[in-house]
Amino acid sequence: MPEVKVDNTIPSWKALDASVHAALSHAWSSISQHSLLLAWMDWATHLAASPGKCLELTRLAFEQAAQMQIRPLERPAGFGKNAEAADTAQADDRRFRDPAWECWPFNMLRDAFLMQERWWDEATHGVWGVDRHHEHVVAFAARQWLDMFSPGNLPFANPVVLKRTWDERGVNLLRGFDYFHDDVTRCRQSQPQPGTEQFVVGRDVAVTPGKVVFRNRLIELIQYAPTTGKVHPEPILIVPAWIMKYYILDLSPHNSLVRYLVEQGYTVFCISWKNPDADDRDLGMDDYLELGFRAALDAVTAIVPGSKVHATGYCLGGTLLAMAAAAMVRDGDERLASLSLFTAQTDFSEPGELALFIDESQIALLEAQMADTGYLFAEQMGGAFMMLRSYDLLWSRLVGEYLLGERRPMNDLMAWNADATRMPAKMHAQYLRRLFLNDDLSEGRQPVAGRPVSVGDIRLPVFSVGTVADHVAPWRSVYKLHYLSPAEITFVLTTGGHNAGIVSEPGRPRRQYQLHTRPAGGGYIAPDEWQATVPVQQGSWWPAWSEWLRQRSGAPVEPPQMGASGRRYRVLGDAPGEYVKGK
Repeated sequence: MPEVKVDNTIPSWKALDASVHAALSHAWSSISQHSLLLAWMDWATHLAASPGKCLELTRLAFEQAAQMQIRPLERPAGFGKNAEAADTAQADDRRFRDPAWECWPFNMLRDAFLMQERWWDEATHGVWGVDRHHEHVVAFAARQWLDMFSPGNLPFANPVVLKRTWDERGVNLLRGFDYFHDDVTRCRQSQPQPGTEQFVVGRDVAVTPGKVVFRNRLIELIQYAPTTGKVHPEPILIVPAWIMKYYILDLSPHNSLVRYLVEQGYTVFCISWKNPDADDRDLGMDDYLELGFRAALDAVTAIVPGSKVHATGYCLGGTLLAMAAAAMVRDGDERLASLSLFTAQTDFSEPGELALFIDESQIALLEAQMADTGYLFAEQMGGAFMMLRSYDLLWSRLVGEYLLGERRPMNDLMAWNADATRMPAKMHAQYLRRLFLNDDLSEGRQPVAGRPVSVGDIRLPVFSVGTVADHVAPWRSVYKLHYLSPAEITFVLTTGGHNAGIVSEPGRPRRQYQLHTRPAGGGYIAPDEWQATVPVQQGSWWPAWSEWLRQRSGAPVEPPQMGASGRRYRVLGDAPGEYVKGK
């Protein structure tokens, strides 16, 4: 009987489709045009079938046109004369806060632009029958398009730029052109942003003394040297997100959370993820759990035997930690003393503005591209964040540097943000589909080692931090842990964004936070009610977290040795290690 050969190769038509989609992804900067077209068609066809909405938009357009004709009569018309802002919304708009915008004709340009923004906001919201995701996409696209033509971004329509050009006889534009040329050259040569050379990893940032005590193909584990005579017996293990380099938590000495914890008498360990390349394309979620968190936890408990561990996760590192903690409960592993989750979501039903870039069409396009390269380029993720905060991260910088001739000084947080990482194809596709698209973790479908886990199994005390201005993990989404787990949850809401709210060292001005502990099994309080009733406290939340950890830690003991050579965890080198330096 002849041997039957089974062809397990990918069908040629699928390979062809994948190649085409990968090419489209490169051509359109990883933005799915199909997704945009579907959203536009959904909005346009429903708007066309909504005569009442069309009449309302027509009425608003005529009303705005009438206002534009009346407004010159309500304020001084002479160039250079100041006038009161047209309304509170205009006065509070950061783009037009300079008093020069109250002078004619710039006040008219500003008012016309803001009216157009309001009209498009009305036009893209509240159309009967439009899918909610499509509504958000169309509204976002309209804002991005309008921002391109904001009078603040146009040199001949921006009074601040014109005054600076007049005062400096155009020298500001020459400086701006020089900055532009330098940026283009650096971009073409894949060089870092100017000023980042002042923040070298291991010299200026990530300088808290420590040793690398474990390394595998995915992580290095750093153990930090004690600075106190005695330490609490329970060590802290930090799990940062794999989409960022860990030293966001160990920036300069004055704002390093790691250094702060060490000075408070804790033994601190931190995972440093490898920056993946094409050879790591097949690393998935289970690999990050097994080679990442579990390997690190094994090392920590071997170096500090007999003590439970305070596990701490930041961003998606916190999400990964929540999965691991739920799996440990399932498997009867009791090595954790507590969980601390910083801007970490466990429910992705409302993941914030990143959802604009996440639907079936968009993920399919990214999967095709990653299948071609083996990873997602760091610049693609950075581009998505830039679009979400286009004024702060794009337009204000272009105006300030290229038109006003003011190069924004680099700081440690900006240098860290420019030191981006890649993401392996399998892992990135899994967390986009399972977490963002399908919300498998909160629904009890997320598999760990082949079996699903439930966040509801977690009974450890939890310290959870959300930030008021977070565009990546909105605090109300982070807060949803309250109805997923019956555990004792201490929730902190602090000022700042996704990163600056966490890097919030004591002594930093204009910092405040709210803190409340819900006891285990306690009743649910809605987030808006929580925010309205919990008192505001001034300063950094770091001391409150340190006190929370202290209350759940034993009496101080002698510090452990660095590494445990007798248990395969010998010292491999000085912190910050090698993986963090990978480009």
